[in-house]
Amino acid sequence: MKIVIIGGTGLIGTKVAERLRRQGHTVMQASPDTGVNSVTGEGLAQALSNADVVVDVANSPSWEDKAVLAFFESSTKNLLKAELDAGVRHHVALSIVNVDRSPDSGYFRAKLAQESLIKSGRVPYTIVRSTQFLEFLGGIADSSTVDHAVRVSPGAFQPIAADDVAYFVAEAAVASPVNGSLDIAGPERKPMSDFVGRYLAVTGDDRKVIADPAAKYFGSTVNDQSLVPIGLAKLGKLDFDKWFSMRSQPVG
Repeated sequence: MKIVIIGGTGLIGTKVAERLRRQGHTVMQASPDTGVNSVTGEGLAQALSNADVVVDVANSPSWEDKAVLAFFESSTKNLLKAELDAGVRHHVALSIVNVDRSPDSGYFRAKLAQESLIKSGRVPYTIVRSTQFLEFLGGIADSSTVDHAVRVSPGAFQPIAADDVAYFVAEAAVASPVNGSLDIAGPERKPMSDFVGRYLAVTGDDRKVIADPAAKYFGSTVNDQSLVPIGLAKLGKLDFDKWFSMRSQPVG
């Protein structure tokens, strides 16, 4: 199959491309750097010519509320139109577990808008809803730090390694469209504050982690059902220890 990955040069896109190529598929890693811009439409028609599947793992360069909404709406509308014109048979998009449970987050609202466009479109689809990536634990700590203290929620958290995300996205790309969503998550479920504290400890960071139920996560307060799968989910193989031992370079 010919599979076009939008956002194909990023963290997840690169890993998905590697997996699909090993399986013998023709893969195009599309991004503005390669002359394909899903927001403006530049290069889309040429990139999608003779494509069987489009995998959308692109992310907005800005997380400001209006900018991120504009990004996902424009990108998704352009993709769906170009896919119809090209006869693409399957649209796969990466989204967020329980994206509809954090309405105070502008980023979550934007991803929910993206999902709505896909569901109301005419291209058969699969939405892969993922929990947060283990690779972003450092970023969560940094964004939650005030005066050398890291205030994060004790709400349930089930982060997944990027390698496992790529496995499930690639799996969805070569399967038949489900015209619905499926959840993926890491194998460990613990308080977010525990994961962040564990990350800081193994990286030699002496910042103090404070479990604060009022702490915001991308603009929203969270509870034990906000960021983890409520029902069935596919679980990755890499727990925190395995993931950390496999890292080839530090992550922030």
